[in-house]
Amino acid sequence: MAMILPRFLLTLLLMAGTVPALAQSDRRVPSSAAEISLSFAAVVERTAPAVVNIYAKRMVRARANPLLDDPFFQRFFGDVLGGRNRQREVPSLGSGVIVDGAGLIVTNAHVIADADDITVVLNDRREFDARVELTDEDTDLAVLRIDTAGARLPALAFGDADRLRVGDLVLAIGNPFGVGQTVTSGIVSGLARSRVTPQGGPQSFIQTDAAINPGNSGGALVTLDGRLAGINTAIFTRSGGSHGVGFAIPSNLVQAVVQGARSGKGIVRAWIGMTGQDLTADIADGLGLAKPGGVLVSEIYPGGPAERAGIRVSDVIVSFDGRPVRSPAEFQFRLATRNVGESVALGLLRRNKPVSVTLPLEAAPEVPPRNVTELKGLHPLQGTRVANISPALIEELGIRGADRGVVLLGVARGSQAQRFGARPGDIIVDVNGQKVSRVRDVEPALLGVSESWEITMRRGQSLYQIKARRG
Repeated sequence: MAMILPRFLLTLLLMAGTVPALAQSDRRVPSSAAEISLSFAAVVERTAPAVVNIYAKRMVRARANPLLDDPFFQRFFGDVLGGRNRQREVPSLGSGVIVDGAGLIVTNAHVIADADDITVVLNDRREFDARVELTDEDTDLAVLRIDTAGARLPALAFGDADRLRVGDLVLAIGNPFGVGQTVTSGIVSGLARSRVTPQGGPQSFIQTDAAINPGNSGGALVTLDGRLAGINTAIFTRSGGSHGVGFAIPSNLVQAVVQGARSGKGIVRAWIGMTGQDLTADIADGLGLAKPGGVLVSEIYPGGPAERAGIRVSDVIVSFDGRPVRSPAEFQFRLATRNVGESVALGLLRRNKPVSVTLPLEAAPEVPPRNVTELKGLHPLQGTRVANISPALIEELGIRGADRGVVLLGVARGSQAQRFGARPGDIIVDVNGQKVSRVRDVEPALLGVSESWEITMRRGQSLYQIKARRG
């Protein structure tokens, strides 16, 4: 019987110069473009057993009809119809990838967020209860562990996402809509995509047109050599289904998070003591640069790694260990893939001349100590918990816009501070014109007021004021 080849496969085969025979016994993963046959089956057979289904559920308190709380109804029906304490189960469906045969699985943090129970179902339908080893909301990654009783599971080896090129063939494996494990094919449509998800952490996504749908989150994006290229995490959609615009977290970042789980130390982000901004066309023109792109150094923390390495304000970072850097998001992604204690080579432009520096990666210091204090007394910030801002606290809370001062860690419900609109993350700038730089400055400034308060606060890049009178 004659075989009709799909046009795009026939084109690929003609470009390769030969049409390989369809050998049923050939289970070897193709090692070159010339060996691509008419099927991805060999790749799927090797990789699919390492992709699992994840079922997470959490219990939420549901508010029933207020009439059911009426004593009249309670007298006759009690809590049969459900009342204040009625709970309902909220399920979450996703996918995961076994990255260690001993039972280590990586998935998206949003798949297991607030879960009370997590069940992992393997490709062969075996089920395991899972525990969370690590959750990193900045990267939307989580690492789970299951007890395999000493048995080894099929695992995917990490690939090098930096070697991907736009146009490379990839497969997406997951459990869309809960229909069961599904494989879709496509190409790498774009690289280093940022601002894709609401998370403020490092973002440099792989874009693909391989169909990714709800339930695919946490599944594998694999290359044709059977390695993990990324973790599928997001789609752009207007209907809830795939429109051919899907995104995956690159394997390099996934591997760094997995290493944090294996070490038992969690994620310790490297701190370099500097902030940067996008180099726009206008700024590039003002600096006399031929084109925009890179990271413009805007602030240097005194005594930090960047200053010691010789980096200066107005320098433009254009490369990270020899790889181009086109935006702050891409720079943050590169930084997140490296470990504290290492050093990286940065390529800079300074007054349009190339400069190279070696930057040490260090853990953010907690200097000054945070000195967490609850503010009490009759004043507008009553009911808040405050702390000294330090590099460590900046990294922990994601504070932007200040490298020193006093930040609100919490605001009690019903407190004076909440009534005046204060929120966690706000920074106290001054009280009645008296600058606040440490926690020890706050209470004397607030309690020493005889008539009225005028407190200046910073929220993000904006300032606002709290005004109140005593009595």
